[in-house]
Amino acid sequence: MDKGEVAEPERYRVALVFGAGVWRDGAPSPVLYDRIATAVWLYRTGTVNKLLLSGDNRFLDYNEPAVMRETALKMGVADADLVLDFAGRRTYDSCYRAREIFGVDHAVLVTQEFHLARALYVCNELGVESVGVRADMQSYGERSRAWWEVREVLARSSAWLDVNVLRPTPILGEREPINFAVAELRR
Repeated sequence: MDKGEVAEPERYRVALVFGAGVWRDGAPSPVLYDRIATAVWLYRTGTVNKLLLSGDNRFLDYNEPAVMRETALKMGVADADLVLDFAGRRTYDSCYRAREIFGVDHAVLVTQEFHLARALYVCNELGVESVGVRADMQSYGERSRAWWEVREVLARSSAWLDVNVLRPTPILGEREPINFAVAELRR
C-alpha cells in the first residue's frame, strides 16, 4: 500500500514501526531513518495518532526504540504520541507484543518492501489486523538489497514456523494499552 492509501483510517490509529539498526554513533541506519520518517509522515497527515516504536534493546549500549524516539521528536512528533517497545527483538516479537502488551488490534505497519510481506503475515496471523506502508525513501544499494532478499527467504520460513508450529512467547510484562487520545494538534 502506498502512503496515504490506508483503507478505513479510523481503524488504524497506530503505526507499528519496526527497528532496523543503529550506527555506533547512535544515529539510525538509513533503513531505520526511512521507517521513522514514513511513520512521521503518516502522523502529520493524521492517518495515525500514535507511533509504536518497536526495536531491540538487549544491550546497555544499543537501544533502537530510544533512537527512534529521539528521531521522531526531532521531526516534530509529540512525545505523548510515541509509545516505545523495548523488547521488539524481531518481527514476531513486535507483532505479538503489539497485541498482548499494547492492546493493538489494528495497525499500519511501516517497513521496507523487502520486509513488508513477512510483517503483514505475522501481525495478521497473531491477531493484529494490519495494512502496510512501504518506507523505501532512498536507494540502499544493490548489495544490501540482494542480501535482504536472501535473508527474507530464511526469515519467512522461520516466521511460518513460529506462527504455525513453535508459537514462542516473547518477553512480556505488564499490559500497557495505548491511550489513543491525541496529544496535540498536528503541524
